[in-house]
Amino acid sequence: MRRKLHIKKGDNVIVISGNSRGEKGKVLFVDVEKQKAIVEGVNMVSKHTKPNAENPKGGIVQKEGYIHVSNLMIVDGSGKATRVGHKKDGKTNKSVRYSKKTGEVIK
Repeated sequence: MRRKLHIKKGDNVIVISGNSRGEKGKVLFVDVEKQKAIVEGVNMVSKHTKPNAENPKGGIVQKEGYIHVSNLMIVDGSGKATRVGHKKDGKTNKSVRYSKKTGEVIK
């Protein structure tokens, strides 16, 4: 079952629970099926790699791990976490996301 998520690729988010609590970053990838996201510089994990063309020596590489979307909140223009609502845009009659705290539209 697919659900519409409150975050999209490119959003600025803050982690609200878990080991990375309080860290902010930009969403790089969203997996809708698993309801998980990868956030830039958050939840760093170590991955052991074999030597290849990109990394001739191989070794241990730090990269971002997945975070469940329930542990993320969007950061609005003022820099604070906010809930997300959906409403119809008056001009184009399309559904847009908006900040429940300030009421401004989220791009």
